[in-house]
Amino acid sequence: MKPLLPLIAFLLLAGCDDMRHQPRYDSDEKSGLFADGKALQAPPEGTVARNAADEQRALTNRPPLTAALLSRGRERFGIYCTPCHDASGTGEGTVPARGFPQPPSFHIDRLRTAPARYFVDVITNGHGVMYSYANRVSPADRWAIAAYIRALQLSQNAAVTDLSENERRRLEKVGS
Repeated sequence: MKPLLPLIAFLLLAGCDDMRHQPRYDSDEKSGLFADGKALQAPPEGTVARNAADEQRALTNRPPLTAALLSRGRERFGIYCTPCHDASGTGEGTVPARGFPQPPSFHIDRLRTAPARYFVDVITNGHGVMYSYANRVSPADRWAIAAYIRALQLSQNAAVTDLSENERRRLEKVGS
């Protein structure tokens, strides 16, 4: 009986080989199964992705401005935005230097007065030749980048009179 066990096991496993060759459609194939003749079907109307509610909530609720948020925004800006917008946000990054259209500077009046939500929407949906970064940048990171853009704008357009007396003294020490 023991010599027959390996033979029986082999025959049982050999019968499972049909599992590798199941009939299926590739997404671009035609199919007689559906009325429109396509194998790839659109999801039913009203279908919502599993994380859509969480993502929408994160996009709607602006996080509080903290040092950690600005730090995260600086890091993400350096990764995703600097190649086109450069480190100071003037739009003179390495990508436009190689012939791609130059993005606008974050320091023009139109963008300095735009709400932070505008930058989040552009990151989410794209604008002009900039494609959407929605699948690369999480909603929380979009808000962090928008906060960092605001910090860049303030850094480039701040007047000395906006500084406190202590900040002015520190600035004068650095300059001398």
